[in-house]
This record gives sequence, C-alpha cells and structure tokens, in this order.
Amino acid sequence: MSWGERRGIAVRLLLICALGALLGGCFQPMYAENSIPGSPNLHDKLAAIELPAVRTSKPTDARLGVSVKNALAFNFYGAATGDAPTHRLEVNLSTTALSIIVDTLSGRPDIQDYGIDATYALKEIATGKTVLSGQTFSRVSFDIPGQEQRFARARALRDAEDRASQQIADNISRRLASYFVSGS
Repeated sequence: MSWGERRGIAVRLLLICALGALLGGCFQPMYAENSIPGSPNLHDKLAAIELPAVRTSKPTDARLGVSVKNALAFNFYGAATGDAPTHRLEVNLSTTALSIIVDTLSGRPDIQDYGIDATYALKEIATGKTVLSGQTFSRVSFDIPGQEQRFARARALRDAEDRASQQIADNISRRLASYFVSGS
C-alpha cells in the first residue's frame, strides 16, 4: 500500500468515527434511569400500571393466571409495589396442548407442545379509554421421559407452563415499555 492509499483509508475511518459521534447523542436506551427532563422515566410509568387478576379460559389454568400476573408485577415494579395507578392492564389467557411425537406401540405421547395465547388491553383509569391492545403467544415443547414416570411427566408439564407464562409476561412487558417510550 502506498502512502496515499493509507491516508485515504485513515480519512474514511476518521469520517466514520465523526459521524458515529454525532449520531451517538440521538440514542437513548429504553430502560435508562434518566429520561427527558420534566417527564417520568419508563420505570415510573410501568410502576403505575394496575394488574387485576388474569382471566383464563379454563378454571384449571388459574395457576397460570397467577404466574403471569406475578411475572408482570416483577417486571413492572421490581421488588417494590406499584405506584398510584394511572393505567389498568387486563389480560386473558387460553391454553393448548398438542402431542408432537406419539409412541407407535403404546399410543402415548413422547413429546408434547404446550401453548398459551394471550390478549391484553391497557386502559387509562381516568377515562376508561383503551390506549393499547394486542395479543401474544408462547409455544414450548417438553419431553415425557418414560411411560412409567408419571410424576416426571407432571413436572415436565409444570416446567413448560412456567416457561410459557414467563415468556407471555416478558412479551407483554416489552410491548408496554415500547408503548410508553414511543407513545404508539
């Protein structure tokens, strides 16, 4: 490489660094502690969401409703309790179970797929107006370790339910955080 080529590369790199430095001030992390002066930060907005009981389509899924509500509360409030509510989040759950692989000799499933479908609506408490609504889903699979191990099967199902409910709570939390940061 000649001196002129090296100089051209150095000038290009310097130009890229200068543009990066100029644009670096335009970015604000979503979960930043400091927000625009005079406005509440994201943590304060999420802490002002009221969480009523999560409705489920089947009475046997009530444990999942509690699990999703607890995961949402932890995502919104952390270790503390919520602030004075400005919004209410209503969540409805329905579940599905599907046998993916079935043993041909016994007819029992070896691998199952467990799913949760959720719809949610964020409403302003002052006006009762729905400001955000949406739906999300989670699909997790689990192995059934053996046909004679019924307790292992029950535990695998419980773990799948817990993973799916945590994923639902995380999906809803991220969507609400996006709404409060961007306003849409």
